[in-house]
Amino acid sequence: MTTPYPRDMRGYGRHTPDPRWPNPGGSGPARICVQFVVNYEEGGENAVIHGDKASEAFLSEIVGAAPWVGQRHMNMESIYEYGARAGFWRLHRLFTERSLPVTVYGVASALERSPEQVAAMQEAGWEIASHGLKWIDYRDHTADAERTDMDEALALHEAVTGERPLGWYTGRSSEHTLELAAERDFLYVSDAYADDLPYWQETRTKPILVLPYTLDTNDMRFATPQGFNTGEQFYTYLKDAFDALYEEGERGAAKMLNIGLHCRLVGRPGRSAALARFLDYVGSKPDVWVATRADIARHWRTAFPHRETIRPSRMERAVFTQMFGGVFEHSPFVAARAFDRGLGPAHDTAAGLSAALNVQFRRASREERLGVLKAHPDLAGRLALASGLTAESAAEQASAGLDQLTPDELARFTDLNARYTARFGFPFIIAVRGLSKADILAAFEARIENDAETEFRTAAAQVERIARLRLDAILGSEPA
Repeated sequence: MTTPYPRDMRGYGRHTPDPRWPNPGGSGPARICVQFVVNYEEGGENAVIHGDKASEAFLSEIVGAAPWVGQRHMNMESIYEYGARAGFWRLHRLFTERSLPVTVYGVASALERSPEQVAAMQEAGWEIASHGLKWIDYRDHTADAERTDMDEALALHEAVTGERPLGWYTGRSSEHTLELAAERDFLYVSDAYADDLPYWQETRTKPILVLPYTLDTNDMRFATPQGFNTGEQFYTYLKDAFDALYEEGERGAAKMLNIGLHCRLVGRPGRSAALARFLDYVGSKPDVWVATRADIARHWRTAFPHRETIRPSRMERAVFTQMFGGVFEHSPFVAARAFDRGLGPAHDTAAGLSAALNVQFRRASREERLGVLKAHPDLAGRLALASGLTAESAAEQASAGLDQLTPDELARFTDLNARYTARFGFPFIIAVRGLSKADILAAFEARIENDAETEFRTAAAQVERIARLRLDAILGSEPA
């Protein structure tokens, strides 16, 4: 692998940040943030009359529908029309009667064809984010073609609503979407499903704030195989998701619950009743922050602004090997092989990079690993006395007081060094951080009695421990 691995498989790891959600009227931070999205796509879907090659085949009452190439699909068109004519207004009433904020994912061409609905969104104070120019699949578009549509979507959205959208969600996105969105100054983007909290993502141009969306707490599953068959299933799933996250919030690990809605799906009477029950359930709980996505993004930017950090996975090879080549004592081949294997965002922490380096150390030949062991200096040996240690080794030995030995202690270390090296063929290695001289001497005397294979493994493990401590010093350590 010659290029960095682009996916971040680590995220926040085992220690998620405390989002400190706003809690108007509450005594402390909210336990959960709940966010409702109404997707307004009706009039922006694939249709021959919209200039597309075929009819829409996605997210309708016709499960498993196939596109009709070159033909109008009148049943499909009328199902989408229901969302605009009836479903939207049913959802509008449910939320406005309860004074609950909403973010609309508005397809620009759909908004243009629905001026009365847009006026109702604005009268209700709903945030209208951009859902692209048309609700179509961008996986086969070139970056330039997708960029052109994005620019037109923003221009049309502003012309229809009078405001530039703060957020962006393509939906049926491509590998270019987030990079293209980063070229513009959105408050947030949502073409990702990777977390329960917002997060910053690096791109070629600038960092962007990602507010992950959802495909599970989403009424789209009424239109997919093995999805929701009844409103009760939808309500139960939403309630279970809310309860699980609400409990996490009680334990100090608050999260965000996204709920995706579509006018033509949950806007049907038999499903909207389940949504109404869930809205009332949310309203019955204390310490819940119901917010728009723009509200969440503003809060996150204030509480967790983007900060520049050392990112090993984004370094050039020469810079990487210069910075980390000495982590394994005088053995830069370990760092070079880790780089060549391919690093990703998961390796941008001390723990992650330590794992990548350890893999290459463990896969090295026996002779190479022996060379790494031999590269380490004796404890309180001649190099230390002659100030010939690397800066890392000198600091490590000084932390344990090995630079301030009494004559008796020095004689004891000298004797043990000689006996150990004669027995095993490499110097005694131990991660001295946090140990006293007495601790080190006790380990020295115990390990000198090991058989050769046991001591080789023990010394190799200590080499990895020393490397990890050095990485902690460079990249910063994390709570255990």
